[in-house]
Amino acid sequence: MAPSAHNSQDYKFIIIKDSETKKALQKAAAEQEFISQAPIVIAAIALKPEDILECNVHAYAVDTAIAIDHMTLAAVEEGLGTCWVGAFDQKQVKEILKVPKNYKVVAILPLGTPYDDPSPKLRKSIKELFCYEEFFE
Repeated sequence: MAPSAHNSQDYKFIIIKDSETKKALQKAAAEQEFISQAPIVIAAIALKPEDILECNVHAYAVDTAIAIDHMTLAAVEEGLGTCWVGAFDQKQVKEILKVPKNYKVVAILPLGTPYDDPSPKLRKSIKELFCYEEFFE
């Protein structure tokens, strides 16, 4: 149900359960072991990585991020754990998953039951993140 520019939904998600494929993805993602240990891994693929929004931002970066974020929030609601993985070799992952050259792998999302209850993440204060009326540092 994630929104996208013009509701075009120019992305696909590959669900990976095969252990050998997950091991190959782990290798392509700097040997991050939790990738192959997760019961399911989702690869987010942008179908039109060349499209630019009027604000001069790549549409795939925004649209796919919104969809992945909805998945992570839904997973947490179900008691599952996820980790947005962006540290991977684009070419290797495309080869492993047979993604055509003109598409882009945006993220890998392992999905499963967390090993433990993660501690709360530290976040910046509202004062550090928000400006009023104009930008300031």
